[in-house]
Amino acid sequence: MKRKNKTRKVTFVSVFLTAILFAIGLFFIFPFLFMLSSSFKPTAEVMKFPINLIPETFTFRNFETVFNTEGLDFGRWYVNTIVMEILTILLKTFIVTITGYAFAKIKFRGRNFIFLILLTALMIPGDIMIIPRYIIFSKINITNSMWSMILPYTFDIYFVFLIRQFFLSVPDSLTEAAKIDGCSHFKTYYRIVLPLAKPAIITMILFTFVWAWNDYMTPYIFINDVKKQMLTVGMQLFTVGSRQNYGAQMAAATLILLPIIGVFLFCQRFFIQGIATSGVKG
Repeated sequence: MKRKNKTRKVTFVSVFLTAILFAIGLFFIFPFLFMLSSSFKPTAEVMKFPINLIPETFTFRNFETVFNTEGLDFGRWYVNTIVMEILTILLKTFIVTITGYAFAKIKFRGRNFIFLILLTALMIPGDIMIIPRYIIFSKINITNSMWSMILPYTFDIYFVFLIRQFFLSVPDSLTEAAKIDGCSHFKTYYRIVLPLAKPAIITMILFTFVWAWNDYMTPYIFINDVKKQMLTVGMQLFTVGSRQNYGAQMAAATLILLPIIGVFLFCQRFFIQGIATSGVKG
């Protein structure tokens, strides 16, 4: 009898907690559903109260407005953002992983001190560096270009730390065996250590993709030419005087969010594995 009562109590608690979590999930997903619904509504219906997630008048005109508004080239902004993301991920993957390998597997004088200096840079708020970065980028003539976004994202100390910690978990016996077989450090890096770090690397790629894709401040400050602009800034340009085109903005936001959802769904398994295995080690 006691066992049955205990089982019922556990079942009740499980159902109760599941219901609470489901309600919290609905609360967090509601803005996404509102955005998706509004992208198919006429502009006058978007802010109508009470809110109706099912459009009374279903239309694709907002998406047509996004791509056909005179003076606003949403397609080019999309291409600019994709190119920026690809270059950032390729450069960052190489530079961060090879730097992490050097700090984890190559013994050289001052290694720990140099790494400590790099870690202290994490304590500096990023907003403080905007003005010095702008001055430096102006001197080397890369303002008003996507390189003003690519370079700061490429040299990322946080992910150097993350990848180094993962490389430290790779047994030294593997790298020593490769050295005995005649492998150089670079061969050991890309033939042995790098394939083992796939979960951590995909975690880095996922975070980088989301952060760079959603970044608003950097392109707003460093890029002046509308044709070279990124999606996040371009979306804000769907404004006529003091009137907001909410339908077009919701449609643009939906198109911007789709790649993030796709990338996360594709990388979810590796992302969870990377977080679980990239623990702190010596």
